[in-house]
Amino acid sequence: MNKSELIEALAQDIDVPHREAAAITNTVIETMTNALAQGESIEIRGFGSFVIKQYDSYEGRNPKTGKKIQVKPKKLPFFKVGKDLREKVNSNS
Repeated sequence: MNKSELIEALAQDIDVPHREAAAITNTVIETMTNALAQGESIEIRGFGSFVIKQYDSYEGRNPKTGKKIQVKPKKLPFFKVGKDLREKVNSNS
């Protein structure tokens, strides 16, 4: 599912115009993005949680040349699936 499919599903589920569903979806995504950018975590019970993980610098390799390079420290969002979602996904196997 992509963003436009999510907007369409929201518009149909709560019977609102497409434009309003798009505004709701964009607000949710923007709010979550801003929270993560500020280092906050997000927890949606039954679905999962988003946290920021800090990675230290390390020595990597350029895949083209094989030359050693120093990779700078970085922060990346990490998603941890919730129990309800994990069980639902595994029950459909």
